[in-house]
Amino acid sequence: MEALRKSLLIFAIIMTVMIQNKAMAAQHVVGGSQGWDESTDFNAWASGETFKVGDTLVFRYNPGLHSVVEVEGESAYKSCDTSSSVNSMSAGNDVVKLNKPGTRYFACGTAGHCDQGMKLKITTVTGNAPSNQAATSSNPSSSSAADSRRFSTAFFTLIAAIFTIQMALVFQL
Repeated sequence: MEALRKSLLIFAIIMTVMIQNKAMAAQHVVGGSQGWDESTDFNAWASGETFKVGDTLVFRYNPGLHSVVEVEGESAYKSCDTSSSVNSMSAGNDVVKLNKPGTRYFACGTAGHCDQGMKLKITTVTGNAPSNQAATSSNPSSSSAADSRRFSTAFFTLIAAIFTIQMALVFQL
């Protein structure tokens, strides 16, 4: 019986960690409210974001007009060489999981768009920094999204803590 109690407590702790990690992951809509569009300043947009392992990028655009090509490295990014693609997407609501630290490069696959600035360089980090720095932005919708993420993180952390305490009390560990 004691082994069962300890196993359930370990399960509760693992679930707590999983819930917290999920709650802390952020979804970054590339370009903000403008989306993946040639009029967006992607360098300025990316400078207001912190990309962490576990976060996702969402590319929203008009399919047929644009696409997203993840290119192999900085050289391909700078020269807009989309022939060395790691991944190509064209659905118009493409999600990219940031699953490891490092720098990644994206460009529009439509001829001429990358040369006009429709490209994105991001660096994914590990750690506990907030995923989105948009709360310091003057964009009210970005600030509202950041506030919502902070509330979700706090809410799920509270639920996980209550669950763990209840498990400990039930099994008197």
